[in-house]
Amino acid sequence: MEVHEKGFFTEDNSVDVAISRNARAKNERLKQVLATITRKLHEAVKEIEPTQEEWITAILFLTKTGHMSDDWRQEFILLSDVLGVSMLVDAINNRKPSGASESTVLGPFYVADAPQLPMGANICLDRKGEDMVICGRVLDTGGAPIDGAVLDVWQANDEGFYDVQQKGIQPDFNLRGVFRTGLDGRYWFRAVKPRYYPIPDDGPVGKLLDALGRHPYRPAHLHFILKADGFETLVTHIFDPDDRYINSDAVFGVKQTLLADFRKVDDSERAKALGFSNPFWEVEYDFVLARRQAQIESRES
Repeated sequence: MEVHEKGFFTEDNSVDVAISRNARAKNERLKQVLATITRKLHEAVKEIEPTQEEWITAILFLTKTGHMSDDWRQEFILLSDVLGVSMLVDAINNRKPSGASESTVLGPFYVADAPQLPMGANICLDRKGEDMVICGRVLDTGGAPIDGAVLDVWQANDEGFYDVQQKGIQPDFNLRGVFRTGLDGRYWFRAVKPRYYPIPDDGPVGKLLDALGRHPYRPAHLHFILKADGFETLVTHIFDPDDRYINSDAVFGVKQTLLADFRKVDDSERAKALGFSNPFWEVEYDFVLARRQAQIESRES
């Protein structure tokens, strides 16, 4: 039998040998992806030079991460989040034309089929927290208002909890709602000022953050999914720029363009008209949607 020396595994040729074993992969994309991952992983191991004990510790960490994942919690997604990988994948898949609003991660607490509400409705069903009114416009990149844009909105309460985290304490669909713009592209609704909150930190990812000297908190924000015919769907947040964690979001979700102006308003007449206590909070923020590529090509042809 003929022996090919270059086929034997050594420290120097580890990448080439490992990748060559996948030469007959049935899926070219899988072959390409595994080649890159293998190359980078081997480069990391050669740079770090872990001990056997350190490598076993890493494997046990990943094992515990898998054990912590179930139908209600995905610890691997959480790991992706705190390493900044989720935001990087989001950025790569949601590159926007100049002037369009930026996206950010969906988050784990989205609930489908929130109630459709009339413009101006109060999504805070238990009326706990500091009153806040949110308003603005939904525009295209040319500055024209978008008629019929749908805004799916949700947020944590003033204690940092979503309704699905406090079943039996918060009403179902508390601080959630769906709104549709008219011809002027304007939207407005009432809510409460959100609060910062921790991501789940009772598992291996939380222990990793602690070991790294990092906190588990996300700064106060409101979630939005915006949809309109002929436009790319936008998944995004708006953030309170004065939140204590605005510069250290545990999942790297903050972008400069997503900082909104959270203003405290002292106006008893406006407060009364809104059904609020005085003073209250006000946020005004315009969203800009990008047209679908197919729509752009159709308009250009």
